[in-house]
Amino acid sequence: MTVRFGIVGSGFVASLHAEALQQVPGAEIAAAASPDPEHVWDFHQKYDIPHAFGDYKDMIASDLIDAVTLACPNDLHCEATLVAAANKKHVFVDKPLALSLDECDQMIQACKDAGVLLMYGENLCFAPKYVRAKQLADEGAFGDVYYVRQVECHYGPHSDWFWDVKRSGGGVLMDMGCHSIAYCRWVFGNAPVESVSAELGTFVHGEKTKGDDHAIVTMRFAATENHPNGGIGVAENSWARTGGFDNRAEIYGSKGLTVADMSRDDALKTYSAEGYGYAGEKAQHTKGWTLTTHSEGWSYGFPQEMAHFTECIEQEKQPMLTGEDGRAILEIISAAYASARTGKRVKLPFETNAKLPVTLWRR
Repeated sequence: MTVRFGIVGSGFVASLHAEALQQVPGAEIAAAASPDPEHVWDFHQKYDIPHAFGDYKDMIASDLIDAVTLACPNDLHCEATLVAAANKKHVFVDKPLALSLDECDQMIQACKDAGVLLMYGENLCFAPKYVRAKQLADEGAFGDVYYVRQVECHYGPHSDWFWDVKRSGGGVLMDMGCHSIAYCRWVFGNAPVESVSAELGTFVHGEKTKGDDHAIVTMRFAATENHPNGGIGVAENSWARTGGFDNRAEIYGSKGLTVADMSRDDALKTYSAEGYGYAGEKAQHTKGWTLTTHSEGWSYGFPQEMAHFTECIEQEKQPMLTGEDGRAILEIISAAYASARTGKRVKLPFETNAKLPVTLWRR
């Protein structure tokens, strides 16, 4: 069986999706859609995609594809998912799932009603180094795991729309906080989060955004059979960090620990006066010493998550990360914004009708 994919978007994340899908047996990129004619034309030529559309709705309505991957701005996730479900197309949504809990509920229900899969895109749960760290924890290498911290920091997003909270829903917490929270949840076996506290600020990029550019979120996980004492998860994220990209995870247990550093280990130590050392997603033009990535897509788990989604479609099974997981992560993010405003811990479940999570912090 060949699963025919359509990609909504033609920017940086769309390129990661395209490069990942090209490595997946049984997957075919049949079409791409973007409102920028020149951009989508270049995109479809670069990746040898047979069909290019200016309107993603036309692509989804066609009989050219079986599934879509959403690599578009956050404010389009809900609408595009509803269109896909109405046309019986499976949906992969790159994080975050949506701008609000209500949108998440609409997307989950629409896909259930249509009988199509909705996978929440979280590449860190497929990144080989991070996967191995979790395997070690599950095997008992560290005893009882009680603390997980994931850090992802750099100097700002790759597209201008991220700065606009009406499109993004928030700042760095909505952007990379999704990654950190998802990884903490995964290591703790998706145990319920009992409460959240957060400190946020706009320290460097206040002229660009009303969102946060540095965020620290602490989650208290409930006790479970595998984690009888519960645990603490910490998500630290920044758009204000100078000096390149930082991406690492730490897992502490009663009998050991591990540190998985994806931005330093196996990287090339490079000096470039022209500013081309990093050659990756973030800080592409940082001058001086940088840590140059190689095989970035594979190291960060993009081909692996696309292979998983393709397999789920072929075998008609639920993805490892579902729409419900995406909603749970957005609930934690929403609670974190509320905590940062009040200065108090916020208990979960946390329900809100806020259309943009950031407004729970800055009204």
